[in-house]
Amino acid sequence: MAQQPTAPSPSSAPPHQARSKGSALATGGTAFAGVLMLISGVLSVLNGIAGIASDTVYAFIGDYVYEFSLTAWGWIHLVLGVLVAATGLGLLKGASWARVVGVVLAALYVVEYFLFLPYAPVWSVVSIAIGVFVIWSLLTTRDTYATK
Repeated sequence: MAQQPTAPSPSSAPPHQARSKGSALATGGTAFAGVLMLISGVLSVLNGIAGIASDTVYAFIGDYVYEFSLTAWGWIHLVLGVLVAATGLGLLKGASWARVVGVVLAALYVVEYFLFLPYAPVWSVVSIAIGVFVIWSLLTTRDTYATK
């Protein structure tokens, strides 16, 4: 009599095949966070160049607690934009350092656009939402596999 092939038991499956539920969403979110960081960084660089080149790019506001000159805001956007874009590229390439640096830079990015809120309110709110999503995505990704 021929034996029927049997399915392997769950205990005999290699541990690298068992993933935690929701990890595909988080992993895809990390790739999307890398793309968002790359694009946001480039846009921030362009925003910074515009602020450095001309002080009339943004509307002047009255008294504001965190008031900087528009040239200073341009340099802040430029420097942080380069760092965010480079970290986004690192995330897309799978660099191990990029997740930790990405969380720190995304937090600085959120603070930067919170302080920049009176100059460009709509773009600042969008940028804050992007930064919060990037932080969530980078903190919820699990690189380790589920084991029994």
